[in-house]
Amino acid sequence: MAIESEWIRADMVEVSEFPYLIAKYQVMGVPLTVVNETTFIEGARPEPVFVDEVLSVLTSSSESTAGEQ
Repeated sequence: MAIESEWIRADMVEVSEFPYLIAKYQVMGVPLTVVNETTFIEGARPEPVFVDEVLSVLTSSSESTAGEQ
């Protein structure tokens, strides 16, 4: 997704080299995807399922932001 859009940033981290990230994100399993520092998707997913989950998070986040204005 990050390759396709300038609005998406992706980082891959070896958590054993950054133990503070284990604590910050309470990593119990990998892969762990963090969306906007609020939503966590843990474990491998088929690509279509993963994309749907991310889009769902972004859609609900944009709807709640629109309601605040």
